[in-house]
Amino acid sequence: MNLKSKLRLEKFVPFGLKTYIIRKKYYLSLKNKYVPENLKIVFVLESPPASGKYFYDKNGSVGEPLFSAMMKLLKFEPQDKREGLKHFAESGYFLDDATYEPVNQLRGQIRENIILKNYPNLVADLRKLGVPEQINVILVKANICRLLEPRLFSDGFNVQNQGVIVPFPSNGWQNKFRIAVQEVMSNYLHPK
Repeated sequence: MNLKSKLRLEKFVPFGLKTYIIRKKYYLSLKNKYVPENLKIVFVLESPPASGKYFYDKNGSVGEPLFSAMMKLLKFEPQDKREGLKHFAESGYFLDDATYEPVNQLRGQIRENIILKNYPNLVADLRKLGVPEQINVILVKANICRLLEPRLFSDGFNVQNQGVIVPFPSNGWQNKFRIAVQEVMSNYLHPK
């Protein structure tokens, strides 16, 4: 059984450092192929989903909620995920996760503690992309906005949300996601 199959079959249990490192290496191997040459915006989300439907998995479906929502923002209709991921990167966009531990099936304080425990790793990953003052960040998902906006701002990153909560684009939130991201990007493109 390959690593991807193991990750999909594994039930979430808060796991140790070895599992975290294996998981992170796997996800980095997928997404590092699509780091933009001219980075405009980094979208920071919660974590890879427990379902295994990872944004940067080129073998996934173009109908996956997050991927589909990002392509609609770009007004791009890819034939497959590889084409869409290439266009996403060429447009200057990148997506990062607050943690590589799937937390979407956890609730409340447990979920938040894992995100906060991994905050130094997120900052290190973002700094690999460039100088914090030159990295424009859009936070996605209410808990990520609440937990990370003040911390990232304090660490010198250009958090573009400015208090705007960007919901995750699934379960009926797709339109609100699009409107919120457009509002945040409008503020970024046309500062007041």
